[in-house]
Amino acid sequence: MEDINLHFTGDFHAVTSAHNLLAAMIDNHIHQGNELDIDARRVLWRRTIDMNDRALRHIVVGLGGKPNGFPREDGFDITPASEIMAILGLSLNYADLKKRLGDIMVGYTRSGKPVYARDLKAHGAMAALLRDALKPNLVQTIENTPAIIHTGPFGNIAHGTNSILATKIALKLADIVITEAGFGADLGAEKFINIVSRLGGWAPKAAVIVASIRAMKFHGGVPKKALAEENVEAAVKGFANLEKHIENVRNWGIPPIVALNHFPTDTDAEIKAIAEKLDELGVPWALSDVWAKGGEGGIELAQKVLDAVENSNAELKPTYDLDEPLEDKIRRIAIEVYGAEDVDFVGKTRKTLKQLEELGFRDAFICMAKTQYSLSDDPKKLGRPTGFRITVREIRLSAGARFVIPVTGDIMTMPGLPKVPAAVNVDIDENGVISGLF
Repeated sequence: MEDINLHFTGDFHAVTSAHNLLAAMIDNHIHQGNELDIDARRVLWRRTIDMNDRALRHIVVGLGGKPNGFPREDGFDITPASEIMAILGLSLNYADLKKRLGDIMVGYTRSGKPVYARDLKAHGAMAALLRDALKPNLVQTIENTPAIIHTGPFGNIAHGTNSILATKIALKLADIVITEAGFGADLGAEKFINIVSRLGGWAPKAAVIVASIRAMKFHGGVPKKALAEENVEAAVKGFANLEKHIENVRNWGIPPIVALNHFPTDTDAEIKAIAEKLDELGVPWALSDVWAKGGEGGIELAQKVLDAVENSNAELKPTYDLDEPLEDKIRRIAIEVYGAEDVDFVGKTRKTLKQLEELGFRDAFICMAKTQYSLSDDPKKLGRPTGFRITVREIRLSAGARFVIPVTGDIMTMPGLPKVPAAVNVDIDENGVISGLF
């Protein structure tokens, strides 16, 4: 686990290097005469680093006089939010990778025309840096079963799934393939259905919704410090959040199975109450003790998944058609998946969407950037909120990935460290043994 969480194969470093190579080539092009007439005020390509560092969200580069280039505003995103991470996860081969990298829009000329990475002749070198990173990584569980780990786009600020290549390879090697679409049915699953499955050319036979009674009590109004105490009423109240995820999965034409992650503090009364709610909805479910017992703790769940797959009549129903206007696609996700009343497009967001359609991106996918803590764009709205609106405050384009990214609420593509960073608990002893990662 330490190897996987610390550098692993270098994939993240390769993405970071390729991303920042393009950033350096943009500034160098402007400094060396700016043959493309790039407008330094309209450079879209930020820099990236695989570290939460709020001080880098907004910076100024090029200070220090003529030898250091032209001063301009810039900023950093975290590597999992990089368009290159998304491109790596969606590319099918080296030719596809290089084309997508070349299609990255880096900014505009002073006359308003788009500038792409291919115009800077950067995409070949970027693809070279990503040569080995394109290959999925085979690892094993502690029970010696195979697992493929590849790419790392966050589910709340990117598309949140492993690579298409990894899944295609897995489908060649096994009868049943399970993949993760992180951060709930409102984020990870929505993007897996509307983006990844379309590009991958597959339709899931079933969906496992991972939940816990602790989380339901939290959504039912119980503070974190009191989650270990029995509270059947709060668990039942918070079940409304899980119910919405179940509805979403069914609306996509996929049969759901609920995996209840079993905590030692869960009481029989709480489990019984949630079981009754799931039974009322006709949803197969099982307690999962995999965290404590390994594979043995997931046998019942595995059987429920097998039964669902063998009897599946799944028929994939995406949320939107690709030829719909961009604004309509965003609105459909907000209303149908989140349960919002409507969407507020603030500032220049509507104008940006219109410009993107004029540039030929009307058929792009929508990759919402939204908090994972709530169905709304406000992390404090727990449970299953109603009567809320989604606020889109910024529109970003990932042209190589063919994403339009609406940034909602207060979501940040460069997170900050908490008051007590996890790093303070990480250490290494005189034998090189690492502790504190988990």
